[in-house]
Amino acid sequence: MFTKRFFSLVFIGISFYHISNAQVQAKKAVTWPKVESQMKPWTRWWWMGNAVDEKNLNIVLQKYAAAGLGGVEITPIYGAVGYEKQYVSFLSPRWIDALNYTVKRANALGMGVDMNTGTGWPFGGPQIKPENAATKLIIQDYKLNAGDKLTEAIKVKDAKQDFAKLQSVTAYGANGEIEDLTASVNQDGSLSWSPKSGIWQIYAAFAGKTRQMVKRAAPGGEGFTLDHLDKPSVDVYLKRFTDSFRNKPQGVRSFFNDSYEVYGATWTPSFFTEFKKHRGYDLSKHLKDLVSKDSTDGNIARLKSDYRETMDELLLNNFTNNWTNWAHGLKSLTKNQSHGSPGNLLDLYGAVDIPETETFGSSAFDIRGIRRDPADIRNVDPDPMMSKFASSAAHTGGKKLVSSETFTWLTEHFKTSYSQCKPEAEQLFLSGVNHIFYHGTTNSPENVPWPGWLFYASVEMNPNNSLWPHAQGLNNYIARCQSILQAGTADNELLIYWPVYDVWNKAKGLDMALKVHDVDEWLHPTAFYKLSKQLSKSGYSFDFASDRLLAKTKVDNGSILTAENASPYKVLIVPSCDLMSVETLDNILQLANNGATVIFQSLPHDVPGLNDLEARRKKLKSLLSGLVNNSVQNEIAIHKIGKGKVIVAADIQGALSQNSINRETLTDSGLQFIRRKVNGDIYYYLVNHTAKDIDTQIPVNADGKAVILDPQSGLIGSAAMQGEKVRVQIKSGEALFLNVSKAQSQNVAWQYLNKPDQPFVLNNPWLLHFTTGGPELPANQKINQLVSWTELKDPKLAAFSGTGVYTTQFNLKTKTAKEYILNLHQVDESARVWINGQEVGILWSIPFEARIGRYLKQGNNTIKIEVVNLMANRIRDMDTKKIEWRKYHEINFVNINYKDFDAANWSVMPSGLIGPVTITPYF
Repeated sequence: MFTKRFFSLVFIGISFYHISNAQVQAKKAVTWPKVESQMKPWTRWWWMGNAVDEKNLNIVLQKYAAAGLGGVEITPIYGAVGYEKQYVSFLSPRWIDALNYTVKRANALGMGVDMNTGTGWPFGGPQIKPENAATKLIIQDYKLNAGDKLTEAIKVKDAKQDFAKLQSVTAYGANGEIEDLTASVNQDGSLSWSPKSGIWQIYAAFAGKTRQMVKRAAPGGEGFTLDHLDKPSVDVYLKRFTDSFRNKPQGVRSFFNDSYEVYGATWTPSFFTEFKKHRGYDLSKHLKDLVSKDSTDGNIARLKSDYRETMDELLLNNFTNNWTNWAHGLKSLTKNQSHGSPGNLLDLYGAVDIPETETFGSSAFDIRGIRRDPADIRNVDPDPMMSKFASSAAHTGGKKLVSSETFTWLTEHFKTSYSQCKPEAEQLFLSGVNHIFYHGTTNSPENVPWPGWLFYASVEMNPNNSLWPHAQGLNNYIARCQSILQAGTADNELLIYWPVYDVWNKAKGLDMALKVHDVDEWLHPTAFYKLSKQLSKSGYSFDFASDRLLAKTKVDNGSILTAENASPYKVLIVPSCDLMSVETLDNILQLANNGATVIFQSLPHDVPGLNDLEARRKKLKSLLSGLVNNSVQNEIAIHKIGKGKVIVAADIQGALSQNSINRETLTDSGLQFIRRKVNGDIYYYLVNHTAKDIDTQIPVNADGKAVILDPQSGLIGSAAMQGEKVRVQIKSGEALFLNVSKAQSQNVAWQYLNKPDQPFVLNNPWLLHFTTGGPELPANQKINQLVSWTELKDPKLAAFSGTGVYTTQFNLKTKTAKEYILNLHQVDESARVWINGQEVGILWSIPFEARIGRYLKQGNNTIKIEVVNLMANRIRDMDTKKIEWRKYHEINFVNINYKDFDAANWSVMPSGLIGPVTITPYF
């Protein structure tokens, strides 16, 4: 009896413990993740002339760490004139010592180090002899009549092509005859053959050299560009590093490769062999068509598609995979900018550890008050869909990081504000990027006069920038965002196939480099792009898939699985495309057979390529004939296949809705979003790039309670909800995170700004004094009305770049409001605020506001506002006075249009606190 009662009590106790524990676990307070170095922004770090020493490396690394940078990416480049004696040869023992010191010191400061696997770009250097250099196809043609002998030698006519090798000679008769004459060419180039009848055209193919040298090379890095398509040449290139490192890891987190800018590299000596092996026919018999100028012939387009597919395979296998394996052998990762490559970008990005995209130029945002002067920008808009090629490769491959070269030529030199940087970074976050690298930071010794050493392309993220004292504002914002965006996995429900064969199938040209700057040619006209833009605008989130990815994709309980650590997808979407390989269609149908839902916008019409064409067409037709309509609803054809289904619908959104795959209707408000899954919670990153302030209830497609996290201020609070709708207040230019969890939030309630009273203007006189900057510190000023400090009487102010501190007092008669909002309105360019001796924070971006209720007191209050302006006015003054400051080798220093830089004719830029400065009570 006692025993039974005892065990009953124990059981009840254990049950009570588990119920109580479950209740405890069902409550939690959401906090910001602990920020690690990888979550902070990193920067490309140009070593000019490799003129580095331990003393100056230590100084600048400490400054970078203090400003909130998480790491550096070393890229050696050309040097400054007059400092040649300080240059260090790349990969020399002294250079390796500098690298080792940098890694050790950076790690001690909590920073990481990446390095370019070379100097400048693209890969190349002194170890690359002509036989290993980038190669191009040279075709020379001849005509020969029946019975005649060719009088000229079949040798390359270009005297510079002394390393060119003859690879093939093919003759074409008037009636379609083709003869291989390669064996008939003698050592002296004479041809031992003459036609028996008719007029023949003879095409000779040579493996020539592009003769491209490494651009912006550093000392010890000069030389020919590498043949990326040839594995032995890549091995030769990497061996120099292996030998210099003594085959030991150097503590480098990741080796980097810049965008593929290997111009005219259309060939490699093994191309004919590889083509025949993979495409199944002899390319040498098609030389005439390969170099044809006919841009309309269908068979020529097919031939060139086969050529481009072979280029893709050679680049992927002989360079990208080879380089990555080499890096892994040194216990490092690879980080690659695949764009610009003549291959399938998704696969090239996916073959490395950290896919990296880039922004070049600036985007036009509707944010109220954002500055965008047409004279200071390039006519190139970064395209988020282009960035999604890199993020898709990471997401589908189960990789944590997606990086970006960020802010390249965002504006003209010296005119970039942090407020202009913010929306550009946010647009990258929305496209899936979560690891920002600034472009960039030039290493500059302490003894180099202002503005220090500078790279030829903006922006200037360095301690000589007059904005630098406020860099923590931007850096902390990015770090908070990336602390969440690097957590968990992307939560994208759609997988969209990229029909690369439609891109490759063009008769025009030869190789096809898919460049960031040429998206108007190869991306924007496609049905794939138009559908992706439409779905994004409608509130769907997605990633892109390649043919190779689909070949290894699996299905589990209806979910599409692309990699072990990747999030599952609900559906595969195939945009309208003309061409699809038999293998890819078969893989797609197998996915459906195994339980996947596949939606075709329309079925493919044909197969790509030239070889065995009719047989492959029959196979494609046979596969498509297996699709039998089970039902048609609202012009949506549904084909049941095995455990899954194939849907054909011109209206993709209609098909998605019919399959209960719902869009995020929050986009109807103008907000943009991206989602992450983290330990069972869903995080929404919400961004308002519209011209309007948004205060509304938004629905979210996630169950649970919502918590708001503000990455600007760091504030966190439980959101007000009506059913599944969450109230958000996001002003133009702002962003928020939502954490949606099934656990009960223990966070305090988010303080909404509900009932504004009349704002009051701080119109007492201001005292303005200048603390740092140049060329000279202006005198203190007493200001009755806020204007640009360049309009004040001191003539030094028109040339001044630096820091000014404004101080005034104001009286708060009663402190009864729930919150008070400080608005600085116009700030040129960033402000740090203290109230009553307590720091409020850095107001560096639109709308230049802060919650200040906790800093205020009833009665007299003191406000101090430290403002930093741009470098522009000081540079303008130096150029007006013809003070020499730009003396570099190579390209020297250019403006945003790649012309000689001269700021003498610039207008003076507004500077300082212009206001009005207001405080608004909210009740």
